[in-house]
Amino acid sequence: MPPSTSPILYESHMHTELCKHSKGTPDEYAAVAVARGLKGMTVTCHCPLPDGINAVARMAPEEMATYVELVAATTARWRERLDVRLGLESDYAPQFTGWLERLHASENFSYILGSVHPHAGYYRKRYETGDLLEFRRTYFTHLADAAETGLFDCLSHPDLVKNIQAKKWNFEAVRPHVARCLDRIAHAGTAMELNTSGLYKTVREYNPGRSQLEMMYERGIPVVLGADAHQAHRVGDQFPEALDLLADIGYRTVSIFRDRRREEIAIDRARASLVLTAPTP
Repeated sequence: MPPSTSPILYESHMHTELCKHSKGTPDEYAAVAVARGLKGMTVTCHCPLPDGINAVARMAPEEMATYVELVAATTARWRERLDVRLGLESDYAPQFTGWLERLHASENFSYILGSVHPHAGYYRKRYETGDLLEFRRTYFTHLADAAETGLFDCLSHPDLVKNIQAKKWNFEAVRPHVARCLDRIAHAGTAMELNTSGLYKTVREYNPGRSQLEMMYERGIPVVLGADAHQAHRVGDQFPEALDLLADIGYRTVSIFRDRRREEIAIDRARASLVLTAPTP
């Protein structure tokens, strides 16, 4: 069934095999994006980090040129059918700020996600003290710190920490601290992601869950959709359902970024533009 309006929405979070834990070519991802009625996709593979940090889950610094060329080639091949853009998912921790400033200035990125990855070995070694509640607070503090650097357009999967010792996850225990951090993020003007891949993690709900999304709405924080696709069939996955959730909470628009500038799209238009038939994995 064709979409009822012209394509308008973008996949804003997807990876390449350079990150070493993703499968498929960008062309395969692009084909699914077109099949799902998307106007574009921004490739956001995991950024390189210095000194071999977390090298098992990201491109090496010397592979950045390969990454840029890979996306550029895909952009050229799909130019008449899909707007393919160069983005980046950058790990934030305070010690990386200088590195990221230089990295982000090195290429003409269209969109940059800021991510705190509490599962990463380097992060747990430095910030995990044995106090689980404090570790979770530190995670949300770092999200707010990331927003205030001005380095990022959007904060990705912004409650990812709930999957560490997931059986002990209790949002109400961190709600007061989350509220303070969201106040800072709202003041910084940074968008936040609704990441649909949370349905496939230990805590099977979007990242973030509804309670946090409601707090984001109360503060006027813009939301960008991303499937965090590590396989082609997940491009645009759960976008209709995610848009329905946002609308139910009270959001009337969803955001995309192009050339580092945020654009708002009416949720009803975005919802109507999508093709609901799922591609075969």
